[in-house]
Amino acid sequence: MEEEQIMGKKEETQVQKVKNKRKRLQSDSGDNSDKRGVCYLSRVPPHMNPSHIRQLLSSFGEIQRLYLVPEGQSTDTNHKQAAGFRGKRFCEGWVEFAKRSVAKRVAKVLNNEQIGGKKRSPFYYDIWNIKYLSKFKWDDLISEIASKNRLRQEKLNMEISAAKRERDFYLSKMEQSLAQKHIQERRRKKQKTEGEEGNSKAVPPKVSRIVTQNVPLRNGASGNEPNLPEGFVAEVAGLF
Repeated sequence: MEEEQIMGKKEETQVQKVKNKRKRLQSDSGDNSDKRGVCYLSRVPPHMNPSHIRQLLSSFGEIQRLYLVPEGQSTDTNHKQAAGFRGKRFCEGWVEFAKRSVAKRVAKVLNNEQIGGKKRSPFYYDIWNIKYLSKFKWDDLISEIASKNRLRQEKLNMEISAAKRERDFYLSKMEQSLAQKHIQERRRKKQKTEGEEGNSKAVPPKVSRIVTQNVPLRNGASGNEPNLPEGFVAEVAGLF
């Protein structure tokens, strides 16, 4: 009996160890999002990147995930030209802590407070703008980002379609203009050819006029009398 009781206790102990190990594995690999807390950064100081934020906030507690939104390309260019900064700038961000209590404490302690640190730090005099998001999960952020990306892509597609329609309209107008220009050019050539042919028909051919010279009449002779050659009468009189 004692041996059976001892064997039973050993089996119970082994079963309990297996259960505890399984719970520990599930806790390590499972979804602990209900225990986590998310803080929102409404403003990211210039020159600050994810590594800086992780280094500054990790002292309060474990950080699971961090995401910063890059500024627009045009804004980046303006800042680079003005301040000579070549790094990437960010406008807002989210930080997920492993514990909700840590996220609440971080937002309560740091919001509207000077970042501080070393005076040589470029954001030493900047102010934290951090807020705890109640009942907000990282999956909500992923869904929101996906929705924004989808809307951005749809807007981009609409702009591309509008640009294509404008281009096609412009090309069609150019083709119509060129076709009309060719038609007018052919009409001008045809009118010019017809005008030259009409002018050549309207001008009569030049006719050389022949003028006959009449022999002058003798004194006392009428125009009805035949004109006799000179000396003809003398020759006839010599015959008699």
